[in-house]
Amino acid sequence: MKKVAIIGLGYVGLPLALRFVRAGVAALGLDIDAVKCTRLNAGESYIKHVPATAVAEARQSGRLEASTDFARIREVEAILICVPTPLDAHHEPDMSHVFRTGESLAPHLQRGQLVVLESTTYPGTTDTDLRKILETGSGLLAGKDFHLAFSPEREDPGNPACDAARVPKVVGGLTSACRDRAVACYTHVTDQVVPVSSCRVAEAAKLLENIFRAVNIALVNELKVVYTAMGIDVWEVIEAAKTKPFGFMPFYPGPGLGGHCIPIDPHYLAWKAREFGQNTRFIELAAEINEAMPALVAAKVADVLNGEGTALRGARILLLGLAYKPNVDDDRESPAYALMRLLENKGAQVSYHDPNVPVIRPTREYPEFAGRQAAALAPTGHDLALLVTAHDDYRRHDFSSWKIPLVDTRNCVAHRPERYYRA
Repeated sequence: MKKVAIIGLGYVGLPLALRFVRAGVAALGLDIDAVKCTRLNAGESYIKHVPATAVAEARQSGRLEASTDFARIREVEAILICVPTPLDAHHEPDMSHVFRTGESLAPHLQRGQLVVLESTTYPGTTDTDLRKILETGSGLLAGKDFHLAFSPEREDPGNPACDAARVPKVVGGLTSACRDRAVACYTHVTDQVVPVSSCRVAEAAKLLENIFRAVNIALVNELKVVYTAMGIDVWEVIEAAKTKPFGFMPFYPGPGLGGHCIPIDPHYLAWKAREFGQNTRFIELAAEINEAMPALVAAKVADVLNGEGTALRGARILLLGLAYKPNVDDDRESPAYALMRLLENKGAQVSYHDPNVPVIRPTREYPEFAGRQAAALAPTGHDLALLVTAHDDYRRHDFSSWKIPLVDTRNCVAHRPERYYRA
């Protein structure tokens, strides 16, 4: 394979493009964001965990280019779609990014090309919805004139122990020929490709991976509430349980779910299941528990302030950590935003600090926070600090001299102030 197109140059698409470049395959990055394209073509990175040196080297090799011109897919052999699949205001799948991408590339689709969807979605998206859009817009038939497949992304941003090239890649095709063509494509960038019988199996596998995590996180979140009422430290319980070398995998409680997968994927399956007259009670209960965590944390903050003789209304709160996970600048679906809104709706004044998010970018869910700038990591001018994200900066920071209470939702502070609480 000589050249691929990666549509969507975000947290999934950009690292994937760089992996193809390192494998000697030219990568054309396509995105509707002209600023991203300009920065990439200048050899710059706009994602914290993707080094600018890697982008610069890829540009210097002559194998990486970014563009907003979708007509250029005529130049490539394979087209990999890595665009967002969020939820709408009703917690139902928002497939607009995928469908608009299909509509944009369909008129330029060529015979023999491979199209692979990597975006997490409900089973049936690739072989029905996306297929129809591509066939209608191109006049070509999937499985006959062009190849169509699904291969879910398995990125773990900010995890230095996760080498994407060593993470097995699941691939399902519309036909066996489609699957084989996709397998051959990913062999360039992945040590192990796992072929499955259909696009729907691959789509369902991705949902299972993330629903598994969502359900287990819900379990420990519920146990945190129960054990706290009993006077038992849930984190100590987990540390003890994980010494068992079989039959147990540790998950940890927190202030709510964040990121582009775990808070979203259960809703995708639940929505699709209703089409078949099926209920996903267990999965929906897990989502309900996880979505209740920000309110429980806000209640803990109010209790701590009350103990200090301070009302929540008018209290000045410093929220520590805006990203949804440690050591990244990815704030998608972060529970920090839900906490900010809850606390401010109750009359608190909330500022934030995050070493990776100096300015809040516009979001569809929380537009009121766009443009806010990070405050200093200092207790001055605040009545309480609320730690939401377990950045290494906070693990290392010495909070012992802080004279305000600190509420830690991640059990991550080592050097604790006198008035330290967990939530």
